[in-house]
Amino acid sequence: MTKVGRSSAFFSVAAAFAGAIGRVIAALVLSAIVSILLIQGVGGNVPLALSSLWDGAFGSPYKLGNTLVASTPLLLTGLGVAIAFRCQMWNIGGEGQFLVGCLACSALAVNCPLTNKLGLPLLMPIILAASAAAGAAWASIAAFLKTWRAVPEVISTIMLNSIAVELLSYLVNGPMERSDHSQPATEMLQPAATLPYLYQLFPKLFAPSPLHVGFIIALVMVGVVYVLIAMTPSGFAMKLVGANMDAARLSGVAVNRVLITSMLWSGALCGLAGGVELTGRVGFIPEGYLPGYGYQAIAVALLGRLSPIGVLLSALFIGALSVGCQNMERTAGIAHEMGLMIQAVALLALLATQWTGWSNVLPELLRRFSANNAAIEHQ
Repeated sequence: MTKVGRSSAFFSVAAAFAGAIGRVIAALVLSAIVSILLIQGVGGNVPLALSSLWDGAFGSPYKLGNTLVASTPLLLTGLGVAIAFRCQMWNIGGEGQFLVGCLACSALAVNCPLTNKLGLPLLMPIILAASAAAGAAWASIAAFLKTWRAVPEVISTIMLNSIAVELLSYLVNGPMERSDHSQPATEMLQPAATLPYLYQLFPKLFAPSPLHVGFIIALVMVGVVYVLIAMTPSGFAMKLVGANMDAARLSGVAVNRVLITSMLWSGALCGLAGGVELTGRVGFIPEGYLPGYGYQAIAVALLGRLSPIGVLLSALFIGALSVGCQNMERTAGIAHEMGLMIQAVALLALLATQWTGWSNVLPELLRRFSANNAAIEHQ
């Protein structure tokens, strides 16, 4: 590559990076202004509210651990939704896939006599793999209905969410109910079926916090999904199908197989999120357990522009915002509903700036500078 080509490539990358930074800054400024107006509108103390929001998310190693733990299920479900959306498979069923992943994990860890006596090194991979398999199997129902009978996956996945909720209610009131019948819930997981904390494994690297190995698993899955999308024939086929399904079919791509594969990956990641959340944070499944991660994953995936790195950043942002708003409610006396409104405003602002041009001034300046620089070097 010539010197001019290298210079142009560098400034093109810089322009793209500046565009992303510009959108984030614009969205954060906009959401901060609206949040301040909302807090003032209800008579809240704005400096105290904003400082407590930041302190709740990043104020100490323990609080940072809380933020990363809250981001973990969002990251895994967001990756799952992103894979499906890349193929124009609109998987709205992440919540149901998450729940059946939880149920499969609990069933193997507590109710299965062949596995509930195993130690941590053997039991944990088995129950997490079962969670992923259960999520994939649940998603496959919508995938086969789509490819076999042309049933819209939006409808089928939403209906499967409702079925998963009712299945959970039946199981925690029946076959999987805890033995003392103190409440409709599954048995608490034994220590051998819980993910260890990172500070226990690496005391010199991590301060005591709730951060568990599940976050590392989620980071590994970011790498796996990146490799799948960017470096494999299957990932290339997903890109073709997502760009133009008819053209991909005419090019000889097995479109139905690609759609099913994307949904299996999507369901597996959402199911894995259920297993990680159960073994790392919750410990048991109560009746009515509906954390909403599957629905939040849609915002995480769109905010991250369906890219693994983008999903990672958006999951961390939403996790920090969620934990910070909880602390703001406790410290500054801001109502829970106001915290939800602030989170919604931030998400809407970030999504809106992806489709507007007013945050792209800096990238345009860099592009023009790149062109002028290339012209000068050419002379």
